[in-house]
Amino acid sequence: MFRRQIEILGEKQKELSQKSVLVVGAGGLGNVVMSEIGCIGLKEIFIIDFDMIELHNIHRQFQFKDTDIGKYKAKILADRTHRCGTKITPIVDKFDDFDKKVDLVIDCTDNFEVRQKIDTYAKQNNIPWLYSSVENWVGQVCLFKDKNLDIFNLGEHKVSGVMPAMVGIVGSIEAMIATKYLAGLEVEMDKLYYIDFTKELKINGFKV
Repeated sequence: MFRRQIEILGEKQKELSQKSVLVVGAGGLGNVVMSEIGCIGLKEIFIIDFDMIELHNIHRQFQFKDTDIGKYKAKILADRTHRCGTKITPIVDKFDDFDKKVDLVIDCTDNFEVRQKIDTYAKQNNIPWLYSSVENWVGQVCLFKDKNLDIFNLGEHKVSGVMPAMVGIVGSIEAMIATKYLAGLEVEMDKLYYIDFTKELKINGFKV
C-alpha cells in the first residue's frame, strides 16, 4: 500500500507504524492534516474537537458537505480520513481532559488558550508539538520542543479572514514536518516557518 512512500523512507516506514499522534482541531487545518497523515501508515491518530459542522465551514473544510451540518466535526473527519488501516479515534471533547500517550501533538486550532495548554501538556510529557496558524495570505508553522509558545507573544484576536488554499499550504507543511519527525528523519526543532503569499510565495525560517 505504501510502496511509493517506502521508495523514499525505506526502513523508516516501520517507525511510522509504531507512532501515535493527537490532532487538536477538526477545522480547516485539521481537514488538511488528517487527510495527509491519515494514510502514511501510523499506528493511531486521535482527533479531538467538540464543535459541530456549520454551513460557513464547508468552503475551507473540504471533507465536510452540507448534509453534515449539525454533526460533530471530529466524528465526520475521522470517518472520512479512515482509508488506509490506521486506527483513528475521534474525541468529542475539549483538549483539557486528554490523557492518552502519544508521540506528537499537532495543533490545528485557532485558539491561543488551547495552544498554551498543548504546550504545557507537551512539556510535561517530554514530546514536541506542532504549532500552526493561518490568516489572510500568511501562515506560520513551528515544531516546538524546548522553547515555549510565549516567545511568539501571540495574543488572542479576531482573525480577519482565511483563504482556503492558504490553509492547504500551511496544513501540508505541518503534515510534512510531522511525517519527517515521526519517521525519525532530521527536522529542526524550535524553528518558525513564516509563509507569505501576499504577492509572490515566500517561506522564511527563523530560529526562536
